[in-house]
Amino acid sequence: MIRPLLAALMLTVALPAAAETVAITGGRVVTMGGAGEIARGTVIVRDGRIVAVGADVPVPPGARIIDATNRIVTPGLVASGTALGLIEVRAVESTDDRGTRKSDISAAFDAGYGLNPDSLLLPVARLGGITSAIATPAYDDAAGRELLFAGQAAAVLLGGAPMLMKRGVAMVLDMGDAGAERAGGARAAELVALQAIFAEVRDFARRRAAYDRGETRDYTLSRVDLEALLPVVEGRMPLLVSVNRASDIRDALAMAREEKVKLILEGAGEGWRVAREIAAAKVPVLLTPIENNPVSFEMLGATLGNARRLAAAGVTIAIQGNGNHREREMRYNAGNAVANGLPWQAALAAVTINPARIFGLADRIGSLEPGKAGDVVIWDGDPLETVARPVSVLIGGVEQPMTSRATELRDRYLPAITQNRSTGEKQ
Repeated sequence: MIRPLLAALMLTVALPAAAETVAITGGRVVTMGGAGEIARGTVIVRDGRIVAVGADVPVPPGARIIDATNRIVTPGLVASGTALGLIEVRAVESTDDRGTRKSDISAAFDAGYGLNPDSLLLPVARLGGITSAIATPAYDDAAGRELLFAGQAAAVLLGGAPMLMKRGVAMVLDMGDAGAERAGGARAAELVALQAIFAEVRDFARRRAAYDRGETRDYTLSRVDLEALLPVVEGRMPLLVSVNRASDIRDALAMAREEKVKLILEGAGEGWRVAREIAAAKVPVLLTPIENNPVSFEMLGATLGNARRLAAAGVTIAIQGNGNHREREMRYNAGNAVANGLPWQAALAAVTINPARIFGLADRIGSLEPGKAGDVVIWDGDPLETVARPVSVLIGGVEQPMTSRATELRDRYLPAITQNRSTGEKQ
């Protein structure tokens, strides 16, 4: 009887935070949904979900009110192509769970396992307004480069445990320079290898019983990898392809068309050169708009106008941050794209509703609409300006601490440093 009683008590203690009704009032609400922008609006969150958004929404009795007057209210930002929850310190191998060296686990590697909701990187990202992310595996090249696939990305929440939102939102693959190296040194080798692998997966799907009886030929991939690629060849899981050169993008589009697989492009440094082709194929792009240096032969056409040109052509774009430890700079990158011609609304969409749509999560996150998760950020200024800061971040309707390890260290040591400097100046 003790254990059930303890469980009941724990549930009772945990309920108020999740079941609380919150009313965010008086702010400029940029919904990124059908309601558009509301000059002075109210957002009601109950039991972790948005139940009402509008200009004349009554505040429910007993609701906790957050006054957002003279503030901007947006959906929580969505980071794509990150490893939040999978890495802590790159130089410390035991804290890096982004990839595997096992040759029989490549496509089957699942970023939805091994997530760390206590990672010190998560509060830093939240202070940049990020409430959810696409945790994306990376290749572990310490034991060679023979793995064709990096594994499966997962959608995650940054509000603590449980962190996992959805598994298998994309299969990760390198093409271009990196993909060629993994396939033996040539782009053509990778394209041939992909054709052969997809043919094997389809054969496995047709002859699974025979495979179990040992009556099929040997396949290139292990059973777990074959199983993992079934949703890809069946069109249920997109292939997230990292690629930059215009000709490589064309190859990726042709491969997806021939194999009838869904495609998401990442990087696309020269995407503007083939923007119409990408748009015609209805393929979305994840990009970092500040990448404009010809750091390699596949990036010779990189430009700060990439995001603007892709969006103008009708491509759905999502803007990324600057690495796992700098994901909070994602909104700065969006602001940089605005400075280079991308409309402000399109830039905000590129860090909210667009990544949600790209990864099949638009029914849960990405906009402020009834029925969606109560992921809300209140800003003291334009969220795409570097000087603006979130004053409140809600994930699932629960207000998050507005601190991180960095701010705690600042608050601990800055007064002493200031005092020492002041004393020294007096002396």
